[in-house]
Amino acid sequence: MADRAHPPTRAQQSQAAPSTQAAWEDTRLETRPMPPTPLIDPRRRFDVCHVGLVLRAVLGVQLVQALGLAMAHETLVGWAWAMGTGTVASMTALLSWLLIVCGLKHLLARLPQFAQWGLPIALGAACAHLGTGLLVLLGVDLLTPLQRVGAAGFGALGAGLLLFWLMLRERAQAPAEALARLVELQSRIRPHFLFNTLNTAIALVRVDPSRAEEVLEDLAELFRVALADTGPRTEGVPLSQEVDLARRYLAIEQLRFGERLRIDWQIDPHGNDVRVPPLLLQPLVENAVRHGVEPNDRGGDVSILTRVRGSEVEIRVVNTVGAPARTRGHGLALKNVKQRLRLMHDVAARIEVAPSPTRFMVRILLPR
Repeated sequence: MADRAHPPTRAQQSQAAPSTQAAWEDTRLETRPMPPTPLIDPRRRFDVCHVGLVLRAVLGVQLVQALGLAMAHETLVGWAWAMGTGTVASMTALLSWLLIVCGLKHLLARLPQFAQWGLPIALGAACAHLGTGLLVLLGVDLLTPLQRVGAAGFGALGAGLLLFWLMLRERAQAPAEALARLVELQSRIRPHFLFNTLNTAIALVRVDPSRAEEVLEDLAELFRVALADTGPRTEGVPLSQEVDLARRYLAIEQLRFGERLRIDWQIDPHGNDVRVPPLLLQPLVENAVRHGVEPNDRGGDVSILTRVRGSEVEIRVVNTVGAPARTRGHGLALKNVKQRLRLMHDVAARIEVAPSPTRFMVRILLPR
């Protein structure tokens, strides 16, 4: 009769504890706390390099100028002449100020608070003086020296008001960015994808250990990027990094679906250094697999294209259409991508969605 197993004594537990603890220390994942990233990036206050922001500033200045001159002139001819000469001076001042602030945005973000206000306001006065000086060179200046000083004062006031608007814009975008980060994090943690990947790795451990190791490495990289605090969205990551992440994801899914998943890569290396929001491409590729390949017994095709087109870079993800989608995954992912593109590029980036009975295409155009 076999002896009944006895539980280990306290002494035996104390002897086994160090070895067990050592094994745990050897196998546990290394974790390092990451410092919290502020929701409001100081550089965004001076990020005036976007076309949309420049257009808004130009329209605002022109509107104020038109209303002010309308009250000062009784005739249409006088108003039109003053508006023409004033536009030359004001646009010279405004565009010069925006160009200088755009070039100095990193320096301005590191200055003390009083200097962040004082230097742009002083630049506004200097740029206004530059605008009136251009009128003198053109021979159409009708301002007295005292009026030129007043114009410089208006330039300083306008710079202060524009800076105040930029500050309000910065604070208004902070909740939107926080929501985008939360939605992005939630959308990255897909339990079914994690379980399927782990099951695939387990199945490969005995027959192809090296392949199983590659699967786990790809999975670790996906979750490292997904859970990382990527910081301010104004900087972005290289497009090549997004392409590499999408390749890792599709390599895992290729093991699951085999010949059912047919992938076509068309990557233009000239666009690899373009900055894009983090996790821009992988969610689109994931949606293509979930809605175009997974529901279809015959599988489907996924095509990823990047190419340079003049001053823009095109990113295109196309998938064949399978069974009707059971979730709103396409809409949620696209909404998040649109929001992060707007936060980083404003109106300079465009996203187009072209569904059809046979395929679903997402096309993104970014400035180089």
